[in-house]
Amino acid sequence: PTQEMPCLQDAKSAISWSSTACCTGELNPRFQKIGKGHNIRRFLEINALKKTYNDSFHALMGIDLSVEQGEILALLGPNGAGKTTLIATICGLASPTSGTIRVGGYDIKTDYRAARKLIGLVPQEISLEPFETVMNTLQFSRGLFGLGADPALIEQILKQLSLWDKRHAQIKSLSGGMRRRVMIAKALVHEPRILFLDEPTAGVDVELRRDMWALISQLKADGVTIILTTHYIDEAEAIADRIAVIDNGRILLVESKATLMQQMGQKTLTIELTQPTETLPESLAAYNLSLINDGQAIKYAYGATGERTGITTLLSDLSKAGLVLRDLHTEQSSLEEIFITLLQDANK
Repeated sequence: PTQEMPCLQDAKSAISWSSTACCTGELNPRFQKIGKGHNIRRFLEINALKKTYNDSFHALMGIDLSVEQGEILALLGPNGAGKTTLIATICGLASPTSGTIRVGGYDIKTDYRAARKLIGLVPQEISLEPFETVMNTLQFSRGLFGLGADPALIEQILKQLSLWDKRHAQIKSLSGGMRRRVMIAKALVHEPRILFLDEPTAGVDVELRRDMWALISQLKADGVTIILTTHYIDEAEAIADRIAVIDNGRILLVESKATLMQQMGQKTLTIELTQPTETLPESLAAYNLSLINDGQAIKYAYGATGERTGITTLLSDLSKAGLVLRDLHTEQSSLEEIFITLLQDANK
């Protein structure tokens, strides 16, 4: 079954779902903004979500998460952390053991038709009919949601993904990167208001990654909420508004990217010396220093949030100790380094 299927039981229930009048893609009235100046309400709300397999394996353990309309959230975690299970549960591909999920104000269990109408999903695995054309694939996918033909929209999506020239090509004739683009087009063709991208650029070329970033920026500008899972930390650092870290079925942290970098980031000052030294003078023991590059440089680590860095005093003490500076430069921890630190601390 494709990601649009609202039910995994049988095709009959899917057809029934796609033909119902409730599949209009409208938000729950309680979710609508009252007027200018009001805060955007939470588009995705998850409370105490648990998912257990065979009464023994706890894939999700009490997930609480909220995402605002138009926000880009990067969901980071190691393999087996629960990222795909969380997305599958939100999208209706897996049933929650307990807890609640609301999308656009609709409960995914009691208002599942309306909720899933708002959802677009690009899964990790490529699942397409090999003998069908790109154009027919998108038209069929749109029809599953009970929507009529919209050639202009399909043309727009295909051109955004550099697929317009391939619209009449059979899926089996496309490269792996092109098939990934078709999967993204399928997820967009019914105009969802929240888009889940599960490792969308894994194993694809640089051009597709660049196109994906541009497309995500455009979707955000249009008010689409985006949940992105990726192993490319630079992607999250480049495009996400907030970062959520998940491990062993638990959310370890949800924070804005800027705040996370500020609170957990560490800065380092590298001081290159004119002459190498074998040991650091005892007068510098109070500083967090280490010798690097065979004694040709000194590394000083300090917090990124402190008002006082201690650099001025350090440079003065270095001079008093007889060490002559040749050059110096600073660096700040990357998001990848912070992510690794979080996982290491969680597993201690």
